[in-house]
Amino acid sequence: MQYRQVTVDGVNIAYREIGDPSAPSVLLLHGVPSSSRMYDDLMKQLGNRFHLIAPDYPGFGNSDAPPPDKFVYTFDHLAKVMEHFTDSVGLKRYSLFMQDYGAPVGMRLAMARPEAITSMVFQNGNVYAEGLGKMWDSRKAYWADRNAYEAKFQAAHLSLDVTRQRHVGSDPDVTAYNPDLWQDEVAFLNRPGEGAIQMELIYDYRTNLDAYPAWQKWLREHQLPTLVVWGKHDLAFTVAGAEAFHRDLPNAEIAILDGGHFVMDTRLEDVANLTRKFLIKQK
Repeated sequence: MQYRQVTVDGVNIAYREIGDPSAPSVLLLHGVPSSSRMYDDLMKQLGNRFHLIAPDYPGFGNSDAPPPDKFVYTFDHLAKVMEHFTDSVGLKRYSLFMQDYGAPVGMRLAMARPEAITSMVFQNGNVYAEGLGKMWDSRKAYWADRNAYEAKFQAAHLSLDVTRQRHVGSDPDVTAYNPDLWQDEVAFLNRPGEGAIQMELIYDYRTNLDAYPAWQKWLREHQLPTLVVWGKHDLAFTVAGAEAFHRDLPNAEIAILDGGHFVMDTRLEDVANLTRKFLIKQK
């Protein structure tokens, strides 16, 4: 594994890379509040067969985190930076692996560069209204009246309890989860200026719901080989969101695992095996 940096659109982007660049490439897009670090173990398992690159978005991980008055934190902008990132590192054809925020970033990237995408993996990366859990009711209230809900929502989003819940969800076996995961993420979320960055993206997330029909149409028209891997204990994105892929992609492979939103927390071997078998078939 190598840990690199590259300047993209004036922002320093940190990324991880493993594998032979002549092998089939995979671009891994992370969720919130994680970074490319979430893919470290998966990349090490797949790096003997594939060339894998995982960047940190601006505002995440070891990439630059300019304040919102210096950088527009929207999913459109993150996707544009990631598009230019692929140019900077020479990725021309690749599979997309998307978790959580990775799905809206990745779908924008796919629509901008359809010729570049060879296949897609969605790991609790939602693109269907059916997949939105009850917790989205509070987010919709925040979108409707940002001023009224901002302070309360930010305090909850940055808290240890909510950060832990993102991982554990409804899983009855909490002993399977390493608490270092949410302790590290809380430290990241509470670094100076990070709360403001996260609120900008949470507020902009409403644009992703508006884009669902267009993304579904794109999936339906392109029929790319697709693997959907879903942790069934996710409170944010329910199993219905995984099953909905078959509506537009009848040949999609769907695997529902006994895990949470970050299913690799507890089912790394399963995800690695499923992904490896899927990608080998695309060679």
